[in-house]
Amino acid sequence: MTPKLQKHIDLLMQRYPVLKTVEKEIVEAYLVMEECYQQDGKLLIAGNGGSAADSEHIAGELMKRFKSPRPVTETFASELRKIDPVRGVELARKLERGLMAIPLVAHEALTTAYINDVDGLGVFAQQLFGFGRVGDVFLGISTSGNSKNILNATVVARALGIKVIGLTGADGGELAVVADVAVKVPERETYMIQELHLPIYHCWCLMLEDKFFGD
Repeated sequence: MTPKLQKHIDLLMQRYPVLKTVEKEIVEAYLVMEECYQQDGKLLIAGNGGSAADSEHIAGELMKRFKSPRPVTETFASELRKIDPVRGVELARKLERGLMAIPLVAHEALTTAYINDVDGLGVFAQQLFGFGRVGDVFLGISTSGNSKNILNATVVARALGIKVIGLTGADGGELAVVADVAVKVPERETYMIQELHLPIYHCWCLMLEDKFFGD
């Protein structure tokens, strides 16, 4: 871990000392994501309820600027201007580079069709099977660690050669057993678990942005 990235972990521990018990796992999970993006992979994210909202939140932070500017490269900007001298100039100025992240909770037509036609508990597994490729990472968020639709998705992930990160509560559940890395925050009440999930994934997003778009 470089000093540039370590500063984010240090700040997280300073602000949320209760997370000190899972600092090692937070770093390990980050490194899995870093390796994925270094190999041009993507992050696939799923959860239920509040964790579904977290899935969307994470993708939003990764697919555009979170804290730091992410201008397109001059090579791409030049190509945009060449294709359209008017729109290209504006696009070159406004587009932001992203890290590909797909929230599996966001595709209503697909998910409702699968739930209606096939199986409600396989909806994340179906999307993972369609979107997933070797080298990607699946981030499963489950406060109990026992969400059936998340666990079904982990089976598909492992069959495809996709690494699994689990973000859970203190008990961890089955997700902590099957995940390559499990971050089990030290709370057992659902809303308290979710309150600790947010600063963790914000830290991951800051670190990834610093790694791939920082000076």
